[in-house]
Amino acid sequence: MKLIRRFFRHIREGFIGVKRHFAMAVSSASAITITLLLVGAFAIFALNMAFLTQEIEQSISMVALIDYEVENKTDIMTMQTKIKSMEGVDRVEYRTKDQEFDYYCETYPEMVEFSELYREDNPFHDAFIIYLSDPSQLSKIRTDIMAIQGISSVEDGGSNTYTLISILQAIRNIGGIVILALLALAVYLIYNTIKITIAARKDEIWIMRNVGARNGYIRAPFLVEGIIIGLFGSIIPVALLIYGYYRLYVYTNGVVAGVITLVPIMPFVLYLGGALLAVGVIVGFIGSYISVCRFLGAVR
Repeated sequence: MKLIRRFFRHIREGFIGVKRHFAMAVSSASAITITLLLVGAFAIFALNMAFLTQEIEQSISMVALIDYEVENKTDIMTMQTKIKSMEGVDRVEYRTKDQEFDYYCETYPEMVEFSELYREDNPFHDAFIIYLSDPSQLSKIRTDIMAIQGISSVEDGGSNTYTLISILQAIRNIGGIVILALLALAVYLIYNTIKITIAARKDEIWIMRNVGARNGYIRAPFLVEGIIIGLFGSIIPVALLIYGYYRLYVYTNGVVAGVITLVPIMPFVLYLGGALLAVGVIVGFIGSYISVCRFLGAVR
């Protein structure tokens, strides 16, 4: 019971501290608001770019042509099973050479009249259309498929496909690095703002210490204040970013400039809002902890 009473007393004192030093609390919360707005806005951009690159990667496929001599359906199904079991392969579709001929005619309608001359003596192969779950393994998958007996050749788009995959991966990596850099900047700015707030109350800290209060007792209300400041500083950017993203999604019907598909609103905004709230609270807590510990001479 004593621990419970102490716990709620620290929480009460934390709220009293915020109220008593309201101007400083607002200053710290404003710093959190501004930095989290920047972090959140870029996070929305970076995550949507990552979503777009993943969609493009999922559209990448390769074609494995089957030797003319392979006609047994059991052998073809065995080959399909081997390819489907490979790491990085999502699914495999089998097309007969007649289906490949029809697909060619649909793709190049201007060539239909000429192509029909070859329908009786169809030059196409039976083929597997292979969709990838991990395009970064394209080269290895191609090599493994070529090793299967009965495969004539594998078409993977050549160097252009490999270049595209590298660019898409680079876009995601750069986005992740920038988000981490912005988070580090946010932590630094918020920490310094809270440090100034606590520095202005160093006399209060020293008085409590001189009357015999333990470090943990002195520290607790300041940690609660840091959490409160972080929470309130996060509410505005979370609300603005969620509302702004919702309006953007509705206005564009989920597609920007006709080519960039946005991440669906739900559950994206819930994850984004929760992450920003967590960042605000954690940074507020850490900033308060480090600052008050320095004044106590017990940073750890």
